[in-house]
Amino acid sequence: MEQMEALKQSIREKGKMVVAFSGGVDSTFLLKVAHDVLGDGAVAVTARSCSFPERELREAKAFCEKEHIKHIVVESEELQIEGFSHNPTNRCYLCKKELFTKIWDIAKEYDIPYVAEASNLDDNGDYRPGLMAVAELSVLSPLREAGMNKSMIRELSHGLGLPTWNKQSFACLSSRFVYGEEITEERLGMVDRAEQLLLDAGFHQVRVRIHESGTNTIARIEIGTEDFAKMFADDFYQKVNAACKEIGFTYVTLDLGGYRMGSMNDGIRKA
Repeated sequence: MEQMEALKQSIREKGKMVVAFSGGVDSTFLLKVAHDVLGDGAVAVTARSCSFPERELREAKAFCEKEHIKHIVVESEELQIEGFSHNPTNRCYLCKKELFTKIWDIAKEYDIPYVAEASNLDDNGDYRPGLMAVAELSVLSPLREAGMNKSMIRELSHGLGLPTWNKQSFACLSSRFVYGEEITEERLGMVDRAEQLLLDAGFHQVRVRIHESGTNTIARIEIGTEDFAKMFADDFYQKVNAACKEIGFTYVTLDLGGYRMGSMNDGIRKA
Protein backbone atom coordinates (compact mmCIF):
# COMPACT_ATOMS: atom_id res chain seq x y z
CA MET A 1 0.00 0.00 0.00
CA GLU A 2 1.38 3.36 -1.05
CA GLN A 3 0.55 5.12 2.23
CA MET A 4 2.25 2.39 4.27
CA GLU A 5 5.47 2.71 2.31
CA ALA A 6 5.33 6.50 2.64
CA LEU A 7 4.88 6.13 6.42
CA LYS A 8 7.81 3.75 6.77
CA GLN A 9 10.07 5.93 4.65
CA SER A 10 9.18 9.04 6.63
CA ILE A 11 9.92 7.25 9.91
CA ARG A 12 13.13 5.71 8.57
CA GLU A 13 14.45 9.15 7.65
CA LYS A 14 14.05 10.35 11.25
CA GLY A 15 16.39 7.75 12.75
CA LYS A 16 15.01 8.14 16.29
CA MET A 17 11.55 9.07 17.49
CA VAL A 18 9.51 9.38 20.68
CA VAL A 19 5.90 8.35 20.11
CA ALA A 20 3.11 9.75 22.30
CA PHE A 21 1.40 6.45 23.10
CA SER A 22 -2.11 6.19 24.53
CA GLY A 23 -2.68 2.55 23.63
CA GLY A 24 -5.49 3.42 21.22
CA VAL A 25 -5.94 2.28 17.63
CA ASP A 26 -3.87 5.01 16.00
CA SER A 27 -0.98 5.35 18.44
CA THR A 28 -0.56 1.56 18.73
CA PHE A 29 -0.29 1.29 14.95
CA LEU A 30 2.16 4.20 14.74
CA LEU A 31 4.30 2.82 17.55
CA LYS A 32 4.35 -0.68 16.03
CA VAL A 33 5.49 0.63 12.63
CA ALA A 34 8.03 2.98 14.22
CA HIS A 35 9.50 0.13 16.27
CA ASP A 36 9.55 -2.21 13.27
CA VAL A 37 11.47 0.41 11.29
CA LEU A 38 13.68 1.97 13.98
CA GLY A 39 14.04 -0.78 16.57
CA ASP A 40 15.32 0.67 19.83
CA GLY A 41 15.27 4.10 18.18
CA ALA A 42 11.52 4.20 18.85
CA VAL A 43 10.51 5.05 22.42
CA ALA A 44 6.94 5.19 23.75
CA VAL A 45 5.74 7.76 26.30
CA THR A 46 2.35 7.48 27.99
CA ALA A 47 0.83 10.11 30.27
CA ARG A 48 -0.77 9.04 33.55
CA SER A 49 -3.62 11.24 34.80
CA CYS A 50 -7.08 10.96 36.35
CA SER A 51 -8.67 11.48 32.91
CA PHE A 52 -6.85 8.42 31.53
CA PRO A 53 -8.43 5.18 32.78
CA GLU A 54 -6.15 2.72 34.54
CA ARG A 55 -7.30 -0.01 32.14
CA GLU A 56 -5.86 1.97 29.21
CA LEU A 57 -2.54 2.41 31.00
CA ARG A 58 -2.38 -1.32 31.78
CA GLU A 59 -3.01 -2.16 28.13
CA ALA A 60 -0.34 0.32 26.98
CA LYS A 61 2.20 -1.20 29.36
CA ALA A 62 1.31 -4.75 28.32
CA PHE A 63 1.70 -3.95 24.62
CA CYS A 64 5.15 -2.42 25.09
CA GLU A 65 6.27 -5.35 27.22
CA LYS A 66 5.08 -7.83 24.60
CA GLU A 67 6.78 -5.93 21.76
CA HIS A 68 9.94 -5.18 23.79
CA ILE A 69 9.53 -1.43 23.31
CA LYS A 70 11.06 1.02 25.77
CA HIS A 71 8.10 2.61 27.56
CA ILE A 72 8.16 5.66 29.81
CA VAL A 73 5.15 6.74 31.89
CA VAL A 74 5.07 10.45 32.68
CA GLU A 75 2.80 12.16 35.20
CA SER A 76 0.74 14.82 33.43
CA GLU A 77 -2.18 15.83 35.65
CA GLU A 78 -4.46 18.09 33.64
CA LEU A 79 -6.40 19.30 36.67
CA GLN A 80 -3.26 21.06 37.87
CA ILE A 81 -3.11 23.16 34.68
CA GLU A 82 -4.46 26.65 35.30
CA GLY A 83 -7.96 26.98 33.89
CA PHE A 84 -8.34 23.36 32.76
CA SER A 85 -10.88 22.33 35.39
CA HIS A 86 -13.22 25.11 34.21
CA ASN A 87 -13.49 23.14 30.96
CA PRO A 88 -12.94 25.95 28.43
CA THR A 89 -13.29 25.34 24.70
CA ASN A 90 -9.50 25.19 24.37
CA ARG A 91 -9.24 22.53 27.08
CA CYS A 92 -7.48 20.10 24.74
CA TYR A 93 -4.94 22.75 23.77
CA LEU A 94 -4.02 23.30 27.41
CA CYS A 95 -3.67 19.57 27.97
CA LYS A 96 -1.65 18.80 24.84
CA LYS A 97 0.70 21.72 25.35
CA GLU A 98 1.49 20.48 28.86
CA LEU A 99 1.84 16.88 27.69
CA PHE A 100 4.04 17.49 24.66
CA THR A 101 6.26 19.87 26.60
CA LYS A 102 6.95 17.02 29.03
CA ILE A 103 7.46 14.53 26.20
CA TRP A 104 9.96 16.89 24.55
CA ASP A 105 11.86 17.02 27.85
CA ILE A 106 12.11 13.23 27.77
CA ALA A 107 13.16 13.23 24.10
CA LYS A 108 15.98 15.68 24.85
CA GLU A 109 17.07 13.62 27.83
CA TYR A 110 17.47 10.59 25.55
CA ASP A 111 18.97 12.64 22.72
CA ILE A 112 16.03 11.89 20.41
CA PRO A 113 15.39 14.68 17.88
CA TYR A 114 11.73 13.95 17.03
CA VAL A 115 8.42 13.61 18.86
CA ALA A 116 5.41 12.14 17.03
CA GLU A 117 1.69 11.83 17.71
CA ALA A 118 -0.95 9.71 16.02
CA SER A 119 -3.70 11.93 14.64
CA ASN A 120 -5.00 10.85 11.22
CA LEU A 121 -6.74 12.46 8.24
CA ASP A 122 -10.18 12.06 9.84
CA ASP A 123 -9.10 14.45 12.61
CA ASN A 124 -8.67 17.28 10.10
CA GLY A 125 -12.41 17.87 9.85
CA ASP A 126 -13.07 18.02 13.60
CA TYR A 127 -12.61 20.77 16.16
CA ARG A 128 -9.23 19.72 17.55
CA PRO A 129 -7.58 22.56 19.51
CA GLY A 130 -4.99 20.04 20.65
CA LEU A 131 -3.56 20.07 17.12
CA MET A 132 -2.63 23.72 17.67
CA ALA A 133 -0.25 22.58 20.40
CA VAL A 134 1.07 19.87 18.08
CA ALA A 135 1.93 22.52 15.49
CA GLU A 136 3.34 25.02 17.99
CA LEU A 137 5.67 22.46 19.55
CA SER A 138 6.84 20.97 16.22
CA VAL A 139 5.42 17.54 16.95
CA LEU A 140 5.24 15.25 13.92
CA SER A 141 1.98 13.68 12.71
CA PRO A 142 3.23 10.81 10.51
CA LEU A 143 -0.16 9.19 9.91
CA ARG A 144 -1.71 12.40 8.63
CA GLU A 145 1.37 13.17 6.55
CA ALA A 146 1.19 9.71 4.95
CA GLY A 147 -2.48 10.27 4.04
CA MET A 148 -3.97 7.65 6.37
CA ASN A 149 -7.49 7.71 7.78
CA LYS A 150 -9.04 5.65 10.58
CA SER A 151 -10.49 2.85 8.43
CA MET A 152 -7.15 2.38 6.67
CA ILE A 153 -5.32 2.26 10.01
CA ARG A 154 -7.73 -0.37 11.31
CA GLU A 155 -7.27 -2.48 8.17
CA LEU A 156 -3.48 -2.26 8.35
CA SER A 157 -3.54 -2.94 12.10
CA HIS A 158 -5.53 -6.10 11.42
CA GLY A 159 -2.94 -7.17 8.88
CA LEU A 160 -0.19 -6.63 11.46
CA GLY A 161 -2.07 -8.70 14.01
CA LEU A 162 -2.50 -5.80 16.42
CA PRO A 163 -5.10 -6.40 19.15
CA THR A 164 -6.33 -2.81 18.79
CA TRP A 165 -7.51 -3.12 15.18
CA ASN A 166 -11.17 -3.24 16.27
CA LYS A 167 -10.83 -1.39 19.59
CA GLN A 168 -13.36 1.36 20.17
CA SER A 169 -12.04 4.87 19.59
CA PHE A 170 -11.10 6.42 22.91
CA ALA A 171 -11.17 10.06 23.90
CA CYS A 172 -10.00 11.13 27.36
CA LEU A 173 -12.62 11.14 30.10
CA SER A 174 -12.68 14.95 30.12
CA SER A 175 -14.45 14.75 26.75
CA ARG A 176 -17.54 13.44 28.58
CA PHE A 177 -18.20 16.94 29.99
CA VAL A 178 -20.00 19.80 28.25
CA TYR A 179 -17.81 22.88 27.83
CA GLY A 180 -18.13 25.09 30.90
CA GLU A 181 -19.10 22.30 33.30
CA GLU A 182 -16.44 21.87 35.96
CA ILE A 183 -14.14 18.86 35.67
CA THR A 184 -13.15 17.31 38.99
CA GLU A 185 -11.29 14.17 39.95
CA GLU A 186 -14.44 12.86 41.65
CA ARG A 187 -16.60 13.29 38.54
CA LEU A 188 -13.93 11.78 36.28
CA GLY A 189 -13.87 8.79 38.61
CA MET A 190 -17.65 8.45 38.38
CA VAL A 191 -17.51 8.38 34.59
CA ASP A 192 -14.63 5.90 34.62
CA ARG A 193 -16.39 3.49 36.98
CA ALA A 194 -19.66 3.67 35.03
CA GLU A 195 -17.92 2.97 31.72
CA GLN A 196 -15.92 0.12 33.27
CA LEU A 197 -19.17 -1.40 34.54
CA LEU A 198 -20.54 -1.54 31.00
CA LEU A 199 -17.29 -2.75 29.45
CA ASP A 200 -17.09 -5.55 32.01
CA ALA A 201 -20.66 -6.51 31.05
CA GLY A 202 -19.53 -7.05 27.45
CA PHE A 203 -20.58 -3.81 25.76
CA HIS A 204 -17.95 -2.98 23.13
CA GLN A 205 -18.78 0.64 22.35
CA VAL A 206 -19.41 2.72 25.46
CA ARG A 207 -19.55 6.37 26.45
CA VAL A 208 -21.01 7.73 29.69
CA ARG A 209 -21.58 11.46 29.32
CA ILE A 210 -22.04 13.53 32.46
CA HIS A 211 -24.47 16.44 32.83
CA GLU A 212 -25.05 18.71 35.80
CA SER A 213 -28.52 20.13 36.41
CA GLY A 214 -28.83 22.02 39.66
CA THR A 215 -27.97 19.56 42.39
CA ASN A 216 -28.51 16.59 40.08
CA THR A 217 -25.81 14.69 38.23
CA ILE A 218 -27.05 12.84 35.17
CA ALA A 219 -25.36 9.94 33.39
CA ARG A 220 -26.19 9.78 29.67
CA ILE A 221 -25.15 6.36 28.44
CA GLU A 222 -24.22 5.80 24.81
CA ILE A 223 -23.91 2.24 23.52
CA GLY A 224 -24.19 0.80 20.02
CA THR A 225 -27.83 0.57 18.93
CA GLU A 226 -27.24 -3.12 18.23
CA ASP A 227 -26.71 -3.55 21.99
CA PHE A 228 -30.00 -1.98 23.06
CA ALA A 229 -31.62 -5.42 23.27
CA LYS A 230 -28.82 -6.57 25.57
CA MET A 231 -29.36 -3.59 27.85
CA PHE A 232 -33.01 -4.49 28.30
CA ALA A 233 -32.66 -8.28 28.38
CA ASP A 234 -33.40 -9.80 31.79
CA ASP A 235 -33.93 -6.29 33.17
CA PHE A 236 -30.18 -5.62 32.98
CA TYR A 237 -30.90 -1.88 32.72
CA GLN A 238 -32.14 -1.98 36.31
CA LYS A 239 -28.76 -3.28 37.48
CA VAL A 240 -27.02 -0.53 35.51
CA ASN A 241 -29.36 2.08 37.00
CA ALA A 242 -28.70 0.87 40.55
CA ALA A 243 -24.94 0.62 40.05
CA CYS A 244 -24.66 4.10 38.52
CA LYS A 245 -26.67 5.60 41.37
CA GLU A 246 -24.36 3.86 43.83
CA ILE A 247 -21.44 5.46 41.97
CA GLY A 248 -23.04 8.86 42.59
CA PHE A 249 -25.30 9.71 39.66
CA THR A 250 -28.76 11.06 40.50
CA TYR A 251 -30.39 9.97 37.23
CA VAL A 252 -29.32 7.48 34.58
CA THR A 253 -30.44 7.76 30.95
CA LEU A 254 -29.87 5.84 27.72
CA ASP A 255 -29.21 7.98 24.64
CA LEU A 256 -31.52 6.64 21.92
CA GLY A 257 -29.16 8.04 19.30
CA GLY A 258 -26.66 5.35 20.25
CA TYR A 259 -22.88 5.51 20.52
CA ARG A 260 -21.01 8.42 18.95
CA MET A 261 -17.24 8.78 18.74
CA GLY A 262 -15.34 11.73 20.14
CA SER A 263 -16.31 14.59 22.39
CA MET A 264 -19.85 15.61 23.27
CA ASN A 265 -18.65 19.07 22.20
CA ASP A 266 -17.75 17.98 18.66
CA GLY A 267 -19.21 20.34 16.08
CA ILE A 268 -18.66 23.40 18.29
CA ARG A 269 -16.31 25.86 16.64
CA LYS A 270 -15.06 28.46 19.07
CA ALA A 271 -11.86 30.44 19.28
